[in-house]
Amino acid sequence: MRLPVALAAPALAGLFVLGAAPTVQAQTAQPSTDQPLLRTLAAEVDPKALESTIRSLVGFGTRHTLSDTKSDKRGIGAARRWTKARFEAISKDCGGCLTVETPSQVVTGRRVPNPTEVMNVLGIQKGTTDPNRVILIAGHIDSRVTDVMDFTSDAPGANDDASGVAAVIEAARILSKHKFPATLVYAVLSGEEQGLYGGKILADYARAQGWKVVADLNNDIVGNSRGQSGLMNNTQVRVFSEGTKAVETPEQANSRRYNGGEVDSPSRNLARYLDGLADRYLTNFDVVMVYRTDRYGRGGDQVPMLEAGYPAVRVTEAVENYDRQHQDLRTENGKAYGDTIEGVDFTYLAQVTRLNTVAMASLASAPPPPSGVKIEGAVSADTKVSWTPTPGAAGHRVWWRVTTDPQWRLNRWVPGPAATATLKDVVIDDYFFGVSAISADGWESPIVFPGAAGSFESPPPAAKPSGN
Repeated sequence: MRLPVALAAPALAGLFVLGAAPTVQAQTAQPSTDQPLLRTLAAEVDPKALESTIRSLVGFGTRHTLSDTKSDKRGIGAARRWTKARFEAISKDCGGCLTVETPSQVVTGRRVPNPTEVMNVLGIQKGTTDPNRVILIAGHIDSRVTDVMDFTSDAPGANDDASGVAAVIEAARILSKHKFPATLVYAVLSGEEQGLYGGKILADYARAQGWKVVADLNNDIVGNSRGQSGLMNNTQVRVFSEGTKAVETPEQANSRRYNGGEVDSPSRNLARYLDGLADRYLTNFDVVMVYRTDRYGRGGDQVPMLEAGYPAVRVTEAVENYDRQHQDLRTENGKAYGDTIEGVDFTYLAQVTRLNTVAMASLASAPPPPSGVKIEGAVSADTKVSWTPTPGAAGHRVWWRVTTDPQWRLNRWVPGPAATATLKDVVIDDYFFGVSAISADGWESPIVFPGAAGSFESPPPAAKPSGN
């Protein structure tokens, strides 16, 4: 969405007061928001590398969750081991910068009638100074045909979701050459088609590790540019985000219904963050924000992450071709069905991968999103915004917008350790407010809406069982 990210309002230029801080006239200039590193990273994405990954995955015949796990040539087991080897090779190239983990659970369910081990493959790039803060990119490796229980027929899964896995591996190849304050996790998940099990295992693992997850970028069906009707769209990608938190309490829901926040969950402000990055750093490629958790009546591995309280979005191509999703390989009346590699546009997939790579680098370089954001100002002509000072931040931006505006429009820079700002003659009733944290070298966090509705804070880690 091509909208200004930081729009100054001349009419309001003198209407800002800092709590116990220098006056506006004494402030230093705002940190630059242009980051040349992001342009460099975007340029390193290689469509041929993406194609090579997808061809390798398609070559395993089927990657159905219930398929063979022993063969080295066919089935989900071979595909997972191949992925693990790819992460290990990337780690070798960066001097051992990746730790490869394979968390798994034995599950049963409606689409898993017998106890089955479902395994994820993770490449973990530990952060240099804030390793407990985590940025995730994910795609699912399993595939299917028309009958979701058919685990023997060929199921190439080229677009659903070898395209997402290819984006994950390419992001790992590029970003592993650099160091970041926060931890990056490259997640290849299993069991999505059988009941979103990979996302659940990932959420459980994150909770057990005590990760403070800032973002889960779930890439699912991201490589096709020609829709069901034949419409071509290779200049946009959809980003789906939940409006209200799946984990909000009844008390939090009542407060949100009364005071607002329905369109300001951390996931939705994460979607706005991706939109702004695409506008600034990608050429002829735009994010279309969709105000839904997922496509209508459908789901993906970001859902279990949201249900665990972690900010997550779904990244999906602009136009889908349903003849190539969840279909037996066949030709009927001259029309080909099935998720084959011929349906993948590698140039388009490269653009989606650039968006993910730029987003991960930006999020991992910025300070954490602010916590403790509050607003005050009932029956007042002014609005007071406050927050807890953010570790590693050189300052903060206070943002506001009219309540019907989809994008943050107005902002004021608050330097140094100041943690309050009073917006003179900005009436609290008429606007939504937020705060972002900015490092000394200009990296900016996502914007945080006040209160529980907008908080990025992760749930507490799971309690460890006590032993005798």
